[in-house]
Amino acid sequence: MTAYALTDSWTMTRRELARWARQPVQLVVNLVFPVMLLLMFGYLIGGGRGVNGEYRDYLIPGMLALTMAFGLEGTMIAVTRDLDKGVIDRFRSMPMADGAVLVGRSAADMLQSAMALVVLIGVGAALGWRVHGGPVAFLGAVGLLLLFRFAMLWIGIYLALVAGKPEMVQAVQILVWPIGFLSNALALPDTMPGWLGTVVEWNPMSHTATAVRDLFGTPGAESGHVWAALVWPLALLAVFFPLAVRRFGRLSR
Repeated sequence: MTAYALTDSWTMTRRELARWARQPVQLVVNLVFPVMLLLMFGYLIGGGRGVNGEYRDYLIPGMLALTMAFGLEGTMIAVTRDLDKGVIDRFRSMPMADGAVLVGRSAADMLQSAMALVVLIGVGAALGWRVHGGPVAFLGAVGLLLLFRFAMLWIGIYLALVAGKPEMVQAVQILVWPIGFLSNALALPDTMPGWLGTVVEWNPMSHTATAVRDLFGTPGAESGHVWAALVWPLALLAVFFPLAVRRFGRLSR
């Protein structure tokens, strides 16, 4: 049964990857957009008030976390488009493992997210950013980033299944931006008003960004957030993964 589900999921993953060949511009935009944000905040808008040392060392790990929060609209639009056109109904009428469509979609998204991390880390290195931690810590940081992305992805899939139509995605997207910018990805909470700094410190993405800075060996990075960066995404997955699977199973009933 497990092999059957994995085969179906891989088939759906290849379906999503085939879209990349037909729509390469969308893939390129998704990879270039975080680079544009990095350059914009690092050199145009500026920042770094209260940051000890180079702002670049603080910014780039935060941008990696921010990238994992953003970019869900591609997944959400793909899911709602399939719903709107009846594609998912046709898939559900086939002898296919339950949820293989969602797993395939999430697998393709995770591959794209890994590519985005590679591109952004490469750009950061070209700008002079360096990782001061060891290889194990580096891989741990990348793992935390991808785990956060995986949790955000399933939140997006669930919201897409609730929205149902591509037109509704824009309204749902508004929820993603506060999560990204109400965090310590771009600025220190200490420089914000007290109540806002408290909200920022409780943001799950702030824990991921702080833990990643620590694992990368960023000078002056705060330690002790790795466990929180693990627990928060796992808690979100525990809530939204079953909600998405259950919502998918109830479609067209």
